[in-house]
Amino acid sequence: MEDTRYGLKVSLAVPYDEAVVRATDALKAQGFGVLTTIDVKQTLKAKLDRDFRKYVILGACNPPLAYKTLQEDLNIGLLLPCNVIVYEADEAGKSVVAVIDAQTMLSVAGDKNATLNAVAAEVNEKLRRVVAQL
Repeated sequence: MEDTRYGLKVSLAVPYDEAVVRATDALKAQGFGVLTTIDVKQTLKAKLDRDFRKYVILGACNPPLAYKTLQEDLNIGLLLPCNVIVYEADEAGKSVVAVIDAQTMLSVAGDKNATLNAVAAEVNEKLRRVVAQL
């Protein structure tokens, strides 16, 4: 596991397609569903006729935690869902999975709300377990 400026990532010795399945399964195990799937490779090809590595953005949501934050601040929806990315590594047959740091994301709001901070910490703990499970 490696911390990044705004998340946590792990390199896996598995092909991209398997990494996507593993990430999705690990998210489910922590109470997250995948609300959106953005196929970046496909989108860039269709919109710009540009080739890109296999890369997907999964919009993950833990409904009880999302509900709790929305009760505190309706505008927090601008920071939802939690993004998880999976992409082909430079080495053949390897992949990278990265998750957002919810507390870092919340910091852009400059909010000192104790409930929101507690939920962000809980989200981070769950996402850390997701990465550890991979």
